[in-house]
Amino acid sequence: MRSIWNGAISFGLVSIPVKLVNATENHSISFRQIHLADGGRIRYRKVCELDEEEVSGGEIGKAYEDADGTMIPITDEDLAQLPLPTAKTIEIVAFVPADRIDPLQMDAAYYLSANGVPAAKPYTLLREALKRSDRVAVAKYALRGRERLGMLRVVDDVIAMHGLLWPDEIRAPEDAAPDGDVTVRDAELDLADALMDTLGEVDMDSLHDDYREAVEELVAAKAAGEIVLPAEPEDTGDGKVIDLIAALENSVRAARKSRNAEGAGDDDGGSGMADVHPIKKTSSKTSGTAKKTTHRTPTGKTVTRSGSSTAKKSAPKSTGAKKSTSTTKKSAGSAGSAGSRTAAKKTAKKTATKTATKKRAASSGGTTAKKTAPSRKRTSA
Repeated sequence: MRSIWNGAISFGLVSIPVKLVNATENHSISFRQIHLADGGRIRYRKVCELDEEEVSGGEIGKAYEDADGTMIPITDEDLAQLPLPTAKTIEIVAFVPADRIDPLQMDAAYYLSANGVPAAKPYTLLREALKRSDRVAVAKYALRGRERLGMLRVVDDVIAMHGLLWPDEIRAPEDAAPDGDVTVRDAELDLADALMDTLGEVDMDSLHDDYREAVEELVAAKAAGEIVLPAEPEDTGDGKVIDLIAALENSVRAARKSRNAEGAGDDDGGSGMADVHPIKKTSSKTSGTAKKTTHRTPTGKTVTRSGSSTAKKSAPKSTGAKKSTSTTKKSAGSAGSAGSRTAAKKTAKKTATKTATKKRAASSGGTTAKKTAPSRKRTSA
């Protein structure tokens, strides 16, 4: 980082050479002024109001304007002759607890870097002394032509300096407090405490400038020739008087919902709204089993029939299922004439059996007669 000031810290009789560098940087997006008619850039020129001629930087000096408008010239040599012991020195004047410094006095922040190897030992001594004492150092220093007030404290392993406003530069908060006596009830304080507890803490590193990001997106979109749609304005209430209790309760619920999105249903105060979930599609096997056909017969009865897909899906599982399926199909196809066919089959079977018996009997009788005839002849002879 580039140093903006070189000097020394005066710590009693100890002198610590240091360099001053900016600890902060400005990320705000800056704009240029242009002529709307042709887009030309508008520039400011320094013009003398007496002769109306433009003057260069080398021709410009300082002056103090008196109450009557008289200009009193002040040169750099005049300022250099003034007794300013802090021109190149950060002079520590006291060590105080950190809570003695009013945050309203805080101004710019800087890092103090040890300037050279000899400065390392006294720099480390001051840093460790500040750490152990748990205090901050109040100092005077001169920067950009004026003496300023500062506070030195330790940040990690570096001594940081905050510029402070002088006490007489802090304005009193006159007419800033609400007019009249306002009473706050305990219930309102309890809800405010609940809201504070719900919001909890925050990681400061996670905070960022949303407006700057929106401006950067706007510039990028315009540079690409895209059409930028206006954002919907947020409802800020327009300063309307509201029910404080209701607003606090709603704020607590909203904070809990944002902190724990999964538990939003439990923290919304029991609104009674049901969660709607899409119906999941079942597999082909399940859908095939679940198919049913319902129709009403002419007599007024309601008949529900299961589709044949159940038997087909179950068929690959076992051989017995196949046989059962084929038997079921045959029985279902001949349900109207099953009885008559069975009776006919039985009658035909009985007739065929009787006929076969008669034939066997007849054939056996003829053979016996033929065999007994010769024996009769022999007997007669």
